[in-house]
Amino acid sequence: MLWSFAYFFCLLAGYYILRPLRDEMGVAGGVRNLQWLFTATFVTMLAAVPLYGALVARLPRRRFIPFVYHFFVANLAIFWLLLALDIERQSVARVFFVWISVFVLFAVSVFWSFMADLWRAEQAKRLYGFIAAGGSAGALAGPALTVVLAERIGATNLLILAALLLEIAVFCAGRLEPANDVQKTQNPIGGGVLDGLLMVVRSPYIAGILLWVGLLSVAATFLYFEQAAIVAAASSDPSVRTRIFASVDLSVGLLTLAVQFFATGKLIARFGVGPALALVPFVFIAGFAVLAASPVLLVVIGFQALQRTANFAISNPAREALFTVLARDEKYKAKNVIDVVAVRGADAFGGWFFTGLRALGMEMRGVALVAIGLAAAGLALSLALGRAQERRGATPEL
Repeated sequence: MLWSFAYFFCLLAGYYILRPLRDEMGVAGGVRNLQWLFTATFVTMLAAVPLYGALVARLPRRRFIPFVYHFFVANLAIFWLLLALDIERQSVARVFFVWISVFVLFAVSVFWSFMADLWRAEQAKRLYGFIAAGGSAGALAGPALTVVLAERIGATNLLILAALLLEIAVFCAGRLEPANDVQKTQNPIGGGVLDGLLMVVRSPYIAGILLWVGLLSVAATFLYFEQAAIVAAASSDPSVRTRIFASVDLSVGLLTLAVQFFATGKLIARFGVGPALALVPFVFIAGFAVLAASPVLLVVIGFQALQRTANFAISNPAREALFTVLARDEKYKAKNVIDVVAVRGADAFGGWFFTGLRALGMEMRGVALVAIGLAAAGLALSLALGRAQERRGATPEL
């Protein structure tokens, strides 16, 4: 459990060092170009998923997990060199925005697939809150380091620190491999490169998870676009904008860590997976209602911090518990399709949907009503998925 905590801490600390850089580069590349960046991310995901499927099918777990993270560390080295030499900075910024959006979903998806392979469903309800707190502690340490070091050593050099943390995460993952479990450590999962897509199509339960993720990702994209526009209007200084984004991440880390340490495990065990899943759509409904009435910087930052805290502290551990009742190949292949393709596909759709609504002259109030409708559908689906997970946990053959 402690190695799992440390693994997730290093992984998210590295990401949250990079996240403010991504958000600043997204603003620097032009708020009006964000939908193109989201679309580019989705296309990249579509190309990457079959490659990941081939990797999972052919390599045993103890080899493909380190391979994924070493690959991303090599990418960071290339970005550091390009940014340090100031080569086509705006183009590199746009590529970096797409890359980090791909990186975080693959890196975190691999982590939670590994966790679902290690822990049983009942263990997940009790322990996922503590394990997720490792990520929250990392999400707290990452932006704190960024706030302190960004202006002292330069934002570009933060990439080196992020790469080091990813390598430590690989070490932690190696410590979690059970030496006596030959099937999981030495035998590849097998199957075809498109198995994950087929699993989603064949299983209503897996398809329901994908739909839940998609609905809330579109709502989150609406909020992200509104945040980007409001922050861009608030300041033209890249350092100020980076500090704003890092401050939001720091607030989310503090709130999430407190909830995960003291409440997550007890709440999920007490009320079940369904109500825990329903918390984020409920926050979206309330938050968009307030934002429609007062679309200002303080409100959008508070809304973003609250919905991300609810997601990371309660709903995300509950969502990961949904996968513990799946077959082993589904935990890696179908989960990756959901975590990667569904999320970024919804981001791309949400970006164009938001842009289209704005182009038609719809103001924030109208956009908020659309987002509230999506969140309401997600709330109803949350409860249905919770009931299905309980049934599968009682009768695994389902």
